[in-house]
Amino acid sequence: MPSPLPLHDIVALRALEARAIAASGGDESALMARAGQAGWRCVLQHWPHARRIAVACGLGNNGGDGYVLARHALEAGREVHVLRLQAPGTAVAQRACDDFLAAGGRIVEPVDGLRDAGLIVDALFGIGLSRAPDGAAAALIDAINAHPAPVLALDVPSGVDAANGAAHPAAIVADRTLQFIARHRGLRTGAALDHAGALELATLELPAAVFEGIAPAALAYRADALPGLFPLRPRDSHKGGNGHVLCIGGDHGSGGAILLAVDAALHCGAGLASVATRAVHVPALLARRPEAMAYAVEDAAQLAPLLQRADVVAIGPGLGQGAWGRALLDAVLACDTPRVLDADALNLLAHGGLRLDPHDVITPHPGEAARLLGIDTADVQRDRFAAARELQERMGTHVVLKGAGSIVASPGRVPAVVCAGNPGMATGGMGDLLTGCIAALVAQGFAAGDAAVAGALLHAGAGDAAVRDEGERGLLPSDLLPWLRRLANPMRR
Repeated sequence: MPSPLPLHDIVALRALEARAIAASGGDESALMARAGQAGWRCVLQHWPHARRIAVACGLGNNGGDGYVLARHALEAGREVHVLRLQAPGTAVAQRACDDFLAAGGRIVEPVDGLRDAGLIVDALFGIGLSRAPDGAAAALIDAINAHPAPVLALDVPSGVDAANGAAHPAAIVADRTLQFIARHRGLRTGAALDHAGALELATLELPAAVFEGIAPAALAYRADALPGLFPLRPRDSHKGGNGHVLCIGGDHGSGGAILLAVDAALHCGAGLASVATRAVHVPALLARRPEAMAYAVEDAAQLAPLLQRADVVAIGPGLGQGAWGRALLDAVLACDTPRVLDADALNLLAHGGLRLDPHDVITPHPGEAARLLGIDTADVQRDRFAAARELQERMGTHVVLKGAGSIVASPGRVPAVVCAGNPGMATGGMGDLLTGCIAALVAQGFAAGDAAVAGALLHAGAGDAAVRDEGERGLLPSDLLPWLRRLANPMRR
């Protein structure tokens, strides 16, 4: 099974860079030479026929990497223009610039250098960016983004925060980003996903000792890890051994939401699935999903015997925020059954500031996370890792912060980033599926944190499989159901 990819924050990346320089005998220019050469190899691999190359170089060492790449391209017979707004600001970058000029290179005005470029290399800011690009830098970034040529970003697309994935108003939109030494945490979630393009890593041939003792800040889980997350069932399995999920929700007008949740629970392997909903929804639910046990529940007293029989409760889809939903949520919070809470259950929790149990899972989207934290949605998206961590600490439970690059934060564990999913999944009802999916895995014996990671990855992987042939636009939550089942079943030898 492929292992999750280690992701690092800025502190770790700086430490690795310092160790790498030490491993090169203290010669910073040797590390820059490797980075620039790796960038040139990337160009040869992906754009071998690019004859006119524009390299935008900043004043720091990221710019120095660009000068080295430009020199290699020049020596290979390509027409190379270096675009810069300022002279190099470090000695090692200046040396790389001098070597480029000594080889016959030219530094030109950005407008002239971009005009006929067949490839643009972004080496403006790297991981050292501490504020939004403005003035001439912002104008150059906008000009690069408006140009039809493909863009290769060295280490980080300029204008993107490698720590958290936030993108400033002026930020490079790259076709490919070549990261140096280690993978950057911020390029796997949020706005960065629309800027980084395809991600590639150049470790710069550093010895393994450079990486020893540097713990990852997050782990990236890809869909190819799914087969290893779902063990084969014993031949003598029975329904009782695969858990009983109780799905609660579906106030007037929202019966479809709780139906999607129970559908997902069954397709992900729950042995039994019950639904507690408004009486008006029961006939339609049974007609659509006869495998589910549907109960008309109009008050908390009717819910009590169902809670006693359940192994896990999924509550929130279509629950509403009225008296009915509040009463059912209070009854669920009073029991000690493991819970997966989403949608209106989270909106109701935001009013009460309640702390949950360590065996619970919440699955907020950014708006719900903002309400729980009492901040703006933009603040959540500005630093999704910080928001997920704050939610986990405040609520005392496992958190799946949904969105592009969903983040799973669990007590005492490194955050997980789900590197799957697509924009077609941005439609009503997708979160209801995730609620049922995670609840089904808890019912089958997964620890809550493992269920959160595996469920979020399964859900995103099913979304990617569902759009493969017909595209993203128009994807329905129910389109994922067959794929949830397929991806949750490893091949039996």
